[in-house]
Amino acid sequence: MNEIVNRVAKSPIITIDLEDFYRKEERLCFDIKDHLFQGLVLKEKDFRESLKSIDWELYKGKLVAVTCSEDAIVPNWAFMLVGTYLTKSGTEYIIGDLEALEQYLFEQELSKIDPLRFVDKPIVIKGCSKFSVPLYAYGRVLSLIQPVAKSVMYGEPCSTVPLYKAVK
Repeated sequence: MNEIVNRVAKSPIITIDLEDFYRKEERLCFDIKDHLFQGLVLKEKDFRESLKSIDWELYKGKLVAVTCSEDAIVPNWAFMLVGTYLTKSGTEYIIGDLEALEQYLFEQELSKIDPLRFVDKPIVIKGCSKFSVPLYAYGRVLSLIQPVAKSVMYGEPCSTVPLYKAVK
């Protein structure tokens, strides 16, 4: 009887799992609308007082998106002022929505990839994940590895969709 051989395990294919680049800290949204007069108007003095009354330590160790969910006219300095409080509490933040935060976080992690690890190698960018991976991350990782990879596929090593093959 022939021995069963796991050809996927013996394959030279390198799998990139974007889940490995997902930061697991809690994400929070700081909505400026909650600190506006009637949720629509920024009164500078009231806004500053409102920010002073917040326990910013509650945000420490979390990842924060500073946004305004209302269609209010909010000057740029208001977002920046919130950022000064978050910085003082040692909180990592971006000005934008939660989607922009995810994009920022993936960019930070993906920038650590050394493309030289993938020179002339067949690569699979894994498609399934326990975490929500933004489409941006798939495009970004492809742009990093395609110039050096032998081939790039999407999916699982046992079932892939070919995306790119280097010219010989």
